[in-house]
Amino acid sequence: AVVSTQSGHYGRESPQFYFYRCPREPTSYRTTVDYLFSAVITAKNGESFLSAGEKPLTFLYTVMGIVYFGMFWLWMKVMIHYSDNLFKIHYLMAALVFAKFLACILHAIDYYFIASHGTPDEAWAILWYIIHLVRGMLLFISLALIGMGFAFIKHVLSYNEKVVLMTVVPLQILANVAYIIIDSSEEAELNYGTWKKILIFVDLLCCGAIIFPVMWSIRHLQQATERSDNKTTLVLSQLKLFRHFYILVVVYIYITRIALKFMEVVLPFQLAWCTNFMDEIATIAFFLITGWNFRPYISNPYYKVVEEDDEMEMESMIESDTLRNRTHADEEDDTTLA
Repeated sequence: AVVSTQSGHYGRESPQFYFYRCPREPTSYRTTVDYLFSAVITAKNGESFLSAGEKPLTFLYTVMGIVYFGMFWLWMKVMIHYSDNLFKIHYLMAALVFAKFLACILHAIDYYFIASHGTPDEAWAILWYIIHLVRGMLLFISLALIGMGFAFIKHVLSYNEKVVLMTVVPLQILANVAYIIIDSSEEAELNYGTWKKILIFVDLLCCGAIIFPVMWSIRHLQQATERSDNKTTLVLSQLKLFRHFYILVVVYIYITRIALKFMEVVLPFQLAWCTNFMDEIATIAFFLITGWNFRPYISNPYYKVVEEDDEMEMESMIESDTLRNRTHADEEDDTTLA
């Protein structure tokens, strides 16, 4: 038997492997022969171990990391300037942007080691996986809390909203574990396809789960607009803001979870990095629009509603205390007369 390899480029992409069998007798073609051989294959693209579609990713994630750091610095300036109007969700949004900055930088470092040595550095890869896990959890928790209106229009979550949070967090952990297993394994491995299906299903399930709180808030605000009181104008502006946020979340999920999958199939291999680029551009646009709509600004409809609700709550507390004091004084007078 003769084994030979020929490095061709079918469509400038795939190397070709040929196996030749040279029988000694013409009739030996009809017999089955078992072969055992091993091969060491080193694939390089010029000076890099990355493919043509992955070579720009080191530079891409470095630039995106700088962009996210600029967004984090700008958000911190806004928080410092409007420190009197901050809510806890604003700190969570700052942590999310900073985690995204770290994730991009660590991802760029990971691709750098792969391009230079052919394999990722274990220490940097583990750190990248940890930050990726934290970033995913912060993203879905932030979206869920914003959709619920937590800290903006209410300070207590309902039972259904708590169930959504308790469901999204473990599902995100499972999705990130599946991503880590897929990223650190090869397609030919036995469980690769199973974990990939788990990742897609769980990720879409999380995306669907965070939409429900937004729908509940919209329905609650629609019911509030039916009441004729002095807060109707503010509630309408708040309802408009929630509807815009609902559309924004749906568009973001469609682009990052569905449209980019079609791009991976349609684009040639040299432009595979474009899906990563579009993913980051969509994320940046989503962060900017969400941050602008829910910024800690005095004219934000959220802040006005919370301020009025706090004042009304304080007035009701004062009235109840006054009524309680009057009742107690009347009881003392009755006791004295008796």
